[in-house]
Amino acid sequence: MGLSDYERGLEQFRQMVGDDRIDALLQRFRAVCPDFEHEVISVVAGRMWTRPGIDLKTRSLCSICVLAALGRVNALRLNFEMAINNGATVDEIFEALFQVAAYAGFPAAWDALTSLEEVLADLAESD
Repeated sequence: MGLSDYERGLEQFRQMVGDDRIDALLQRFRAVCPDFEHEVISVVAGRMWTRPGIDLKTRSLCSICVLAALGRVNALRLNFEMAINNGATVDEIFEALFQVAAYAGFPAAWDALTSLEEVLADLAESD
């Protein structure tokens, strides 16, 4: 029998955020509502991120655009980190955010760039 959606999702998120960060991420998802963690891992990671058709880098860049356009800062920060882990370069992320500027507005792109700057600083500190 194959893996459950949760098991597949946990494996996928572990690959995208790293072994050293997966436990903290799961705790963040469980913090207010434990059932939220189960659904995020099962549905978002286990069913959406594991779909065939586009590679993880492309999926990350698409996610960044949607999250930036919607102003979803927490998820955007996480997805910046995952995009880098999925092989996206900072220049590719910049280009994705130019698409956001054109279609969702320059303020949305500016907010996203501010979040990206913070994520990149955090990643530089942890190296």
